[in-house]
Amino acid sequence: MSDLLRRLPAIVGLVVALALPLLFNDFWLQTGLFAMAAVVGAIGLTLLVGVAGQLSLGHAFFAALGAYTYAWTVGEVGDRAAGLGLPAVLGIVLAGVVAAAAGALFSPISGRLRGIYLGLATVGLVFLARHLMVNLEAYTGGFNGRTVEPFSVPGFSFSNSDPDFLAVAGVEFGGLHRLWYLFLVVVLLAAWLGRNVKASRTGRALANVRDSEAAAAAMGIRVARAKATAFVISSAYAGVAGALMALAYGRIAPDLFGLQLSIDFLVMIVLGGLGSIAGAAAGAVFVVTLPLVLAQYSSELPFLATPGSGGLDAATLARLLYGAAILAVLLFLRGGLAGAARRLRHRRPPRDTGEPPPVAAPTAPTATPEPSLSHPSVPTRSKETTP
Repeated sequence: MSDLLRRLPAIVGLVVALALPLLFNDFWLQTGLFAMAAVVGAIGLTLLVGVAGQLSLGHAFFAALGAYTYAWTVGEVGDRAAGLGLPAVLGIVLAGVVAAAAGALFSPISGRLRGIYLGLATVGLVFLARHLMVNLEAYTGGFNGRTVEPFSVPGFSFSNSDPDFLAVAGVEFGGLHRLWYLFLVVVLLAAWLGRNVKASRTGRALANVRDSEAAAAAMGIRVARAKATAFVISSAYAGVAGALMALAYGRIAPDLFGLQLSIDFLVMIVLGGLGSIAGAAAGAVFVVTLPLVLAQYSSELPFLATPGSGGLDAATLARLLYGAAILAVLLFLRGGLAGAARRLRHRRPPRDTGEPPPVAAPTAPTATPEPSLSHPSVPTRSKETTP
């Protein structure tokens, strides 16, 4: 029964996620797709930074690699930006594989650097990605980007261009509704794999490397190999997240995968709590949803100005709130949202079962020792000294 209660929040969350497409309009469905794509990337980054203790600012590079790999492999042959015309499912798999291979090529560097030095090295990957995306026009479409082929499986389409009619509870399920469930399956699979990695022998080795590389080496852990493994796993997650981003946007361009995206991923895992799968998901939803909601309802908020007017617009307010949230987490909420949730669970008072508290068994009274004649506790005066 206690195990069921422990899993109850996850079960309720899954039921809610399954029912939301029946209630949401297109704006909220599109926002949910962006958020779920970011969740996959944030899980991969929290495994690298929170579990393995390696700082990376190059997550946008691997996301871009996954996005363009999917667009190129699934794209139609003969377009301006060439494509292979492969099945969409294979395109998502290849997006993760190619990104993981790129992470493996970078592993000699990631295995020897740590901290801010590794972070600075990964920044160079973002500028390399920008150069490649702009100049490899035959594959990326250049500065203007390229259109992404909609996801489909044999006999069933996930797009609005030619969807098979499908209605659930009187709600017609178009492309956004169908992509919602596809993204949800990928998110659940990514979270399940992430939890297994943390609980596995590999995860324990990565945690030991994070705590002390010298101690990990003394325990027989190959530190460089463990750090390279973490980087490869994180890169694969980023590649799949990039493929989901490509499907959510429908068209990708180099501006989507700049350094700001890497910083956003880092903010997600800091707010959620380093090393926490659920925390990374919560942080990703917050970081992605906040600017979109502010932009959507900016006309109804009197303190927001229109973009370009010189006042406080939705994007600027979102950045300010990010900064305030990071400061609040670092100063008052150590461990992020996941740490706060753990502390709340530990402070929860015990449940009243209706049974009387246990009564301690009576103990026999302890006999008071008699004063010893040889060592009296009260000094006595001899008759010779009595006046």
